[in-house]
Amino acid sequence: MKARCGDIDLHYTVEGEGPWLTLSHSLACDSSMWNDQMPWLTQHFKVLRFDTRGHGQSSAPPGPYTLEGLADDAYHLMQHLGIQQTHWLGLSLGGMIGQTFTLKYPQMVKSLGLAATTSRGMPAAPAMWADRARIARTQGMASLLEPTLARWYTAPSRDAQLPVIERITQSILNTPPEGYASCCEAISGLDLTDRLGSIRCPTLVVVGTEDTGTPPEMSRIIHEHIPGSVMHLIPNAAHLVNTEQPAAFDTVLKEFLLRVK
Repeated sequence: MKARCGDIDLHYTVEGEGPWLTLSHSLACDSSMWNDQMPWLTQHFKVLRFDTRGHGQSSAPPGPYTLEGLADDAYHLMQHLGIQQTHWLGLSLGGMIGQTFTLKYPQMVKSLGLAATTSRGMPAAPAMWADRARIARTQGMASLLEPTLARWYTAPSRDAQLPVIERITQSILNTPPEGYASCCEAISGLDLTDRLGSIRCPTLVVVGTEDTGTPPEMSRIIHEHIPGSVMHLIPNAAHLVNTEQPAAFDTVLKEFLLRVK
C-alpha cells in the first residue's frame, strides 16, 4: 500500500494484531529486511513496515534529505494510519531516524529499539558519506555492492553464501542511486548524542560484535546516554545483525518487547 506523506508517497504494509510496532530499515535496504522477524512479531504486535524515502517502492525525489525530514515522513504516515503511540525498532539508518523521531515526538514512542546504529558520526564521516553519495550518483549501486556486503556480513557468512545475502544484494542493487545518495548526505550531519539524555521511554540497544560500520563502542555511547537503557552484544554478527544472526537477535528483541508491550 502507499500513502501520501507530505511531498512523497511512502510504501508500507501492516500485519498482525496488538500494540503498534514500527520497523525502520537500514540504508540501501527496504522493509523486507525484517522478514525473519515477522512471523513472531505479528503474533504479538500490529507491525508497520515502510520503505524509507529514496528506498524500495517509496518515492525517491532529489535531495537534500535530512534526518528530521525522514522522521517527519514516518510521523505523516502514522497520522494517516491513526497511530497515536508505537514501539519503534530501527537498524542503522532506521535507528538514526528512530532517535530523531523520539526526540521530536516523545509522546508517540512507547519503547525504542536501536540496532547497529550510532548517535554521532566520526570526524571523517562527512567525507566518507560524500564519497559514497558521489559513487552512487556517478557509477550506480553496483559499484557499492561488494564493499557494502563486506561491512554488513562476517567473512564466514559470506563464504557460506548465507541465503539471506542474495535477498539483501537485490535490495542494494534496487535502491535508487539518488535516494541512497541523499540519505548518505542526511546521515553525514548526525549529531544527537548530547540530546539522548531526554529520552525516557524503555530503550534497547543491540549490536553485533563484528560490526565495523557502527562498532559496539558507538552503541555503548548511546546506552550510556539514554537513562535506563539496556544493551546486548550479538556474537558472530556484523552490521545487519538481524539477518546474520536472526535467532540470537530475536531472543534479545523478544525478551525486551514482551516486557514493555
